[in-house]
Amino acid sequence: MSKAQFFQRIRSYYPISADSERAWAALLREKMYGKGELLVAEGQVPRKFAFICKGLAYQSYFPPEGEMIIKYFFPENRLAASVTATMTGTPSMFAITAIEDTIVLEYDFSAFRKLVDTCQDVALFYINYLEKHWVVEKEPLEIAFRSDTAATRYQHFLKTHEHILPRLKKYHIASYLGITPTQLSRVISGK
Repeated sequence: MSKAQFFQRIRSYYPISADSERAWAALLREKMYGKGELLVAEGQVPRKFAFICKGLAYQSYFPPEGEMIIKYFFPENRLAASVTATMTGTPSMFAITAIEDTIVLEYDFSAFRKLVDTCQDVALFYINYLEKHWVVEKEPLEIAFRSDTAATRYQHFLKTHEHILPRLKKYHIASYLGITPTQLSRVISGK
């Protein structure tokens, strides 16, 4: 079930061949992370990408001021990784933490890069994936966080994260919006 789910999602970006699927499937390892367990620790040099089969995780960091900031949520059918650190082999600036018990399929990034180099369809998947999540989705979010009010960001969050709202605590939402839980309460009440 998990591998079928994984490749269904991969093919939503680009239709990879059966041969490429077999080669990639050989790299996949199922792993379970308990609630609160780290998929990636801040400062760790990550080596793997994880596909969320069941569960929910978030990517966060602690700025010098000390309040945690959630950068991204990873629900089912998403790849979770500290992408820049994994690609460059450098320590991650972020942690990725399971919000609930989470089952993933992990694969080694260096072995995946060899597939990218030898399988054109896997390379085209990779290009499409990066374009969608690192350009098309990311730029509007960066602009919104610099120019929109907390109330506007909250309304957008409700629309874009509706599918995971019941699974989040108030502090998760506040942390993602870059505000305190008290400020979030004011935004929700309209005061």
